[in-house]
Amino acid sequence: MDKSFCFMLQARVGSTRLPQKMILPFFEGKTILELIISKLQQNFPEVPIVLATSALPENDILADSAKQQHCMVFRGSENDVLQRFIDAAETFHFDRMIRVCADNPFLDVAELQNLIRIAENNTTFDYISFTVNGSPSIKTHFGFWTEYVTLQALKKVNSATEEPFYHEHVTNYIYGNSDVFQIKFLTANPVLEGRNDIRMTLDTAEDFNTLSAIYSKLSARHETAFGINEIVSFLDENEQYKTIMKNQIAENSK
Repeated sequence: MDKSFCFMLQARVGSTRLPQKMILPFFEGKTILELIISKLQQNFPEVPIVLATSALPENDILADSAKQQHCMVFRGSENDVLQRFIDAAETFHFDRMIRVCADNPFLDVAELQNLIRIAENNTTFDYISFTVNGSPSIKTHFGFWTEYVTLQALKKVNSATEEPFYHEHVTNYIYGNSDVFQIKFLTANPVLEGRNDIRMTLDTAEDFNTLSAIYSKLSARHETAFGINEIVSFLDENEQYKTIMKNQIAENSK
């Protein structure tokens, strides 16, 4: 693995819809942040992890937790996440990164392996991610994927716009301007084709309770080795969870 390459993990305690969701026990007393870091370390031990959180004191608990798991930590702007990412990458000398959102405890390892493989072999791209049902994966409710982006691309965004939306949502400007950036979209796992009834990203208290229960049941069935295929199969066997998800999708449109 190229030493200029890292996982950039985005997390903060402050949340409008579910305050302190990052420090609530999600599975066996562990937080979502702890579980995501463990998954990345177990499956990609050669890739360093940087927690990019804000400098507000309330995020001290996240910084301490990440350090205990031997991650690098950068503290920056609360709302200008774009600048936070740029500063974090420059501080630790990373030119390329995989953006990991801590709202997604069900990251699919196989899809992430594919993303990393493509990124390592295609260094000319500014941005690489997935499409599902014709939309960039980041704009969906699935919560299975990450995004590859270069520091150079983030700096270009920073110079191109001062719009707060693009400084909060780090990559939106990039995949919305394919004439300016070198972009590659990978096809997501075909089992999701045509599906609009699955929400594995976590924003609300309802999400938290539902996904915590699902995580526990899947872990009992598969230990930690479950991904998109196993999740979809489980949900199709347990319609009650999809009913909850459909309601949350309707209430939390992206």
